[in-house]
Amino acid sequence: MFNLFKTDPAKKLRKQANKLYKEAMEIQRSGDLKLYAKKMSEVEELEAKIAELKKSA
Repeated sequence: MFNLFKTDPAKKLRKQANKLYKEAMEIQRSGDLKLYAKKMSEVEELEAKIAELKKSA
């Protein structure tokens, strides 16, 4: 019953990853590939954390 009020940490990380994906897409369209690569590496780190959380759950 009290599980209803707990937040899912993977959901929060997924939301951050989606936001970074959108930012990376806009950066890529503007032509700054170095910054795009940096954003994508941040996304990959979040994806790894999400996978780790799902694996442990």
